[in-house]
Amino acid sequence: MNKENCVIRVEQPQDYREVENLTREAFWNVYQPGCLEHYVLHCYREQEGFIPQLSLILELDGKMIGHVMYAHSHIDLEDGSELPIMTFGPISIAPPFKRQGYGKYLLDYSLSKAAQMGAGAIAMCGNIDFYGKCGFGLASEKGVRYEDADPSDPIVPYFLIRELKKGFLDGIKGTYKDPKPYFIGWEDPEGFAAYDSTFPYKEKLVTTGQLRTE
Repeated sequence: MNKENCVIRVEQPQDYREVENLTREAFWNVYQPGCLEHYVLHCYREQEGFIPQLSLILELDGKMIGHVMYAHSHIDLEDGSELPIMTFGPISIAPPFKRQGYGKYLLDYSLSKAAQMGAGAIAMCGNIDFYGKCGFGLASEKGVRYEDADPSDPIVPYFLIRELKKGFLDGIKGTYKDPKPYFIGWEDPEGFAAYDSTFPYKEKLVTTGQLRTE
C-alpha cells in the first residue's frame, strides 16, 4: 500500500455516479448474485440519517479506489429510551486494490472523523477477522443484542461494535436494528431493477460463500 499517494476527501454531487459504479464493482457477486449496495447508497443520500461529512472517497494518484458512507443510528435501551450512535457501510474498495490495506486505511480515517463529530460508538455487521483489526468487538460483550438475530443465540459473531468514547457503553443493555433505508433494495425491487439497468451489463453468478442466492 502506498499511503503517500493517497488522498481522502468528502464526496461531492459530481462524484455520485462514479462512486455508485465503484460500489457496484466492489460488491458484485460477493454476497449474492449481483448486488444491491450501490442502490442503497444511491437512495440513502436523500435520507435524514445520512451523514454527508462522512461520505468519504479514497483516491490513489488521483484515481478513485474507495468509498465509505456513515449514517445515524441508535440502540433501543431497556428503559424505553434511545442511545444515539452511528453505523457505516457500504465500504467499497475497487477490486484491483482489495486486500492491500486500503480498506483499513479508509476505515481508520473515517472512524477518527466520526469520533471528532461526537459519535460515542459505531455498530455494524461484518467479519470480525477484518473489523477486529480496526477495534471492533462482539456487540453482545457490550450488552447490545441484534434484533434480527435468533433470540436463542446470545452471541452473534457478525454483529460488532466499537466505542469511540471510552466507557460510552458501560452498563448498557439494549437492542440494535439496522436503519430502515438499508433494506430499500429488497423493498423496492422494481425501482432497483430500473436503476441497475442504467449501468453496464454484468453477469449475476452464484458463488461459494454468498449469503443469499435469490
